[in-house]
Amino acid sequence: MNVQQKNNQKGFTIIEVVLVLAIAGLIFLMVFIALPALQKGQRDTQRRSDLSRVSTQINSYTTNNRGSIPASLGGSSSFVEKYLGGNGNTGGSEYVDPKGPNYTFADASSNQQSPEFSDTVSQILYGKGKICGTDGDFAPGSARQYALKIRLEGQTTPYCLDNR
Repeated sequence: MNVQQKNNQKGFTIIEVVLVLAIAGLIFLMVFIALPALQKGQRDTQRRSDLSRVSTQINSYTTNNRGSIPASLGGSSSFVEKYLGGNGNTGGSEYVDPKGPNYTFADASSNQQSPEFSDTVSQILYGKGKICGTDGDFAPGSARQYALKIRLEGQTTPYCLDNR
């Protein structure tokens, strides 16, 4: 009778427990592999949003200044101080790169199609009289056009936004 009582006891075998732990481990592994990609995508979305906000402020400046667009965003321009809340070369506390410090602004000179990005800072490039080309570079535009460009983590070509 003792043999029959042992067979009637309920519980999990060691194989069942190991199998459940292995499945749970695989699920956690998939989450930890996908998490950095999701975070990178969120940071890129934030950068696109920030670029759109800067574009909105440029449009506001244009409306308030009889159709003229800012000559420069870099350095200590009045546009950065009045419209972006920054001083000097930074974009203010509202414009902070998701992975680093405040954005810095650089201007594309009239003879340079595609200025180089700095690797050490989060940089927004501004081109007065430029539009976005097909490959993310600046292309010549009219005097009342501008383009903004930022590097994204998830893409090899920069993200470009213009006022066309």
